Amino acid sequence: MVLEEVEGKRKLPIVIGMHEAQSIAIKMENMTPSRPLTHDLFSSLCQSFDIELKEVVIYDLVEGIFFARLVCGNGENEETIDARTSDAVALAVRFGCPIFCVEKVLKTAGIPPEGEEQVKPMPEENPEDPFGLEDPVEPKENFSALKLKELQEELDLAIEQEDYERAGKLRDEIERRNSK
Repeated sequence: MVLEEVEGKRKLPIVIGMHEAQSIAIKMENMTPSRPLTHDLFSSLCQSFDIELKEVVIYDLVEGIFFARLVCGNGENEETIDARTSDAVALAVRFGCPIFCVEKVLKTAGIPPEGEEQVKPMPEENPEDPFGLEDPVEPKENFSALKLKELQEELDLAIEQEDYERAGKLRDEIERRNSK
C-alpha cells in the first residue's frame, strides 16, 4: 500500500497483508461482499453504538513495523486505540476519516517526489589513500577497568540513550564476566 501526502508529494510505502489489502480495495472499489468482512463488521458495530472514527495517526516506525492509533469518539468521550496500520487504514476508508502521519515517520520511510531525492555527495578522495585504508579504526572499547555494577549502570545509560551498539557490547561483557 502506498499513501501520499495531501499537501505534498511524498509517498509512504507500507507492506500489508493480503487480507487487509483486499479489504481496502473492496471498499475503495465500492464492492459489496456477500458477507461482511471483519472491517465492515467493526464499522457496523461502531455505527450501531454511535462511535465515530475521527482519525488515524501513523505515529511510529520500529524495525520496519509501522504503528498506528485510532482516535474514536461518541460525542462525549474520546479514546485512542492502538491498531495495526493496515487495519487502521482499512477502517479509515470505511469511516471516511483522515489518515495522518507524524513527520518523523515520513522523514524516515517517506519517498520524496521523483527528481527531488537527496543525493549525498561522495566523500572527497585522498589521492594518497584512494580506498580509505588509512582511516583510523576505532579502538575496541575497554571495559576491564569497570566493575560489574558500573557496567550495568553504563548499560542502562546506553539503553536510555538508545545507543544499542554500545549496549550490546556492554551486555556481552556482563555476560562474559557472569559466565566465569
